[in-house]
Amino acid sequence: MAGDLLLRGAAAGRPAARTKSSPADLVTDHDRRSEECVVELLRTYRPDDGILGEEGGERPGRSGVRWVVDPLDGTANFVAGYPAFAVSLAAERAGVVTVGVVHDPCRGETFAAIRGRGATCDGRALAASRVDRLAQALISTGFSSDAEVRDRQAACAARVVRRVRDLRSSGSAALDLCWVAAGRLDGYYEADLRPWDRAAGVLIAQEAGAWVGGAAGPPDDALTLACAPAVAEELRALVGPE
Repeated sequence: MAGDLLLRGAAAGRPAARTKSSPADLVTDHDRRSEECVVELLRTYRPDDGILGEEGGERPGRSGVRWVVDPLDGTANFVAGYPAFAVSLAAERAGVVTVGVVHDPCRGETFAAIRGRGATCDGRALAASRVDRLAQALISTGFSSDAEVRDRQAACAARVVRRVRDLRSSGSAALDLCWVAAGRLDGYYEADLRPWDRAAGVLIAQEAGAWVGGAAGPPDDALTLACAPAVAEELRALVGPE
């Protein structure tokens, strides 16, 4: 439902956008409407659960389960008509993500994972890349809406591109993580992600067999990294905080 809403919005032409924290940090009415759609379904079928939404903030629950919602991951792409945006939804209990779903409306693909039970795309099992040399790896990254963070990310990207087969940036963290899970990318890294950006995609990549981590432990706001296990140590040393 939320994906259909976004597709209709994209087909209607370049939507109006407002800025949030910076000129590069965009939000549209479709972000809000997509989140309302997801929240309505959750309140209908999971009324006791909590919800953390990118646009609507925290809604407490009493079941011990919290849903983390990114109603439109890749807003700048959506505004430009660039077909790389997604709806991301994750369930967590005691801070541990147990279920993740990412829907790509442009390609009609739905990625999903349950902790300990593997990851799928439209019901087909996923397996991450097994590339064993960084020089053979296709890597993706993303860029913050904060100008100072972008400067550091650009310097990091300049180091990375010299060591890998090639470097990409889709503009959607959720999709990049799912494409690592599907073996379409050999790795993805990004700094300055928020929980709703990464929650579902990290679980999907991990359940597909990718190595997932941060600078010194699990993924966090400082660094999210998912890649083929054999290149994890070298790539983390290259992209980790200095």
